[in-house]
Amino acid sequence: MKIVFITTEAVPFAKTGGLADVCGSLPIELANLGHEVSVLMPAFHQIRDAGQAIVDTNIALRVAMNGQDISARLAKSKLPNSEVAVYFINQPQLFDRPQLYGDQHGDYRDNALRFAFFSRACLQAIDRLHGTVDVVHCNDWQAGLVPAHMATGLEPYAWMRTAASVLTIHNLAYQGTFPKTDLPLTGFDWDYFHARALEFYDQLNYLKTGIVFADAVTTVSARYAEEIQTPQHGCGLDGVLRDRAGDLFGIPNGIDNTIWNPTSDKHLVQNFSAETWQEGKAANRAALQAAFGLRQDPDMPLIGLVGRLAEQKGWDLVIAAMRHFLEAGSTVQWVVLGTGDPRYHEALSNLAERHRDHLGLHLGFSDKLAHRIEAGADIFLMPSRYEPCGLNQLYSLKYGTVPVVNPTGGLADTVVDATPENVAAGTATGFYLPTYDPAGLIDALSKALTLRAETPEKWVQIAQSGMSQDWSWGRSAARYEAVYEQTLARKRAVSTH
Repeated sequence: MKIVFITTEAVPFAKTGGLADVCGSLPIELANLGHEVSVLMPAFHQIRDAGQAIVDTNIALRVAMNGQDISARLAKSKLPNSEVAVYFINQPQLFDRPQLYGDQHGDYRDNALRFAFFSRACLQAIDRLHGTVDVVHCNDWQAGLVPAHMATGLEPYAWMRTAASVLTIHNLAYQGTFPKTDLPLTGFDWDYFHARALEFYDQLNYLKTGIVFADAVTTVSARYAEEIQTPQHGCGLDGVLRDRAGDLFGIPNGIDNTIWNPTSDKHLVQNFSAETWQEGKAANRAALQAAFGLRQDPDMPLIGLVGRLAEQKGWDLVIAAMRHFLEAGSTVQWVVLGTGDPRYHEALSNLAERHRDHLGLHLGFSDKLAHRIEAGADIFLMPSRYEPCGLNQLYSLKYGTVPVVNPTGGLADTVVDATPENVAAGTATGFYLPTYDPAGLIDALSKALTLRAETPEKWVQIAQSGMSQDWSWGRSAARYEAVYEQTLARKRAVSTH
């Protein structure tokens, strides 16, 4: 199949979250399965720092946006260590900015224009580059208009008649909602401003538009695919998603084993395998304690956290649990790497100042430290309120770091709770919060710490069970391939009648 990914993020060119990891890895795995795969994304300012050669293609694009022609050029590069071409929509006024979607004042005010143009320029680029294509894989709201154009045929491209569109929802909370006065930018007239098309509570909604018109919709775990069809997790779109339930698939993300692999990870002070993980973890724990200025103690359990300091990630629970353990004089150490909400910055900084031997804090991001925390921590804490898929729990399993999670979305799909039955069966890989509140988090951590201290042989079994699992992209790519084939066959069967 000829497959084109449309995305705003792909490692190493631009990243704010897991979308970039997916679109930097999945196209390569699909190419390894024998498909012809390319990627289309905006020429953001960040692509210059990716360390990949970028060349101009001499292909010019021009899109009529509400009576104004906007021009762009196509630039080209490759995903690292692959032959997967990445094409950039180079329109400096719209995309060459300090950040991808907004600044310290909030989202850029012209995002409706930016990503309406991006979607329509991608359609033109596909026509100019390929002429024909089998599957157009759109990602998140920024590409949500593409399936609508493909389904309605308002844009004059012959390839759209037989190509299938697939839309992946990476996080339903981000939808691309704009005033209805921006409708003329989309290329659709007012006949399409209704509940079965672009309208959503008298506004435009780019993600909802994509969900309605895509030939298939996927999201990044089976549990999340179920959750987003409920009012609790549907972010207002649960009814729309229930209408598409027959075409909605949950496929978990994978991890890149060339980057996240304790046997070869260049960031570790000592590499290790499932057979040598205890010695390797001891060496990496000591290095982590030194890096964060913590008391050197080989027997003290170390709890690691990496990620955005945001309410979604459960930081109100985390800080309450930290206070409980730290102020009780517990023999537990914590290391935190992340940035986000200023109120969490302040609370963590105050705790770190008072408990320097037990809490190490780095407010920011460091790829090297992220790897070292996964390798050196004994427990990885991830009590997200909701989590479409999650990657850090997968890294933790790979590195013999036992995850403690809230059983939601991808966390429930990838971590097996250490119930007595699961421990006895040898299938347990982590611990669930029994309730979503500070008491539930304290209870789950206490259970994990007690099992580690009193029955170390069971702890070894849990860690090794996690390390033995396969969460590579190869498995996920095969499932995407099956969805493509099924969707394409259905689309072409319909188009021939």
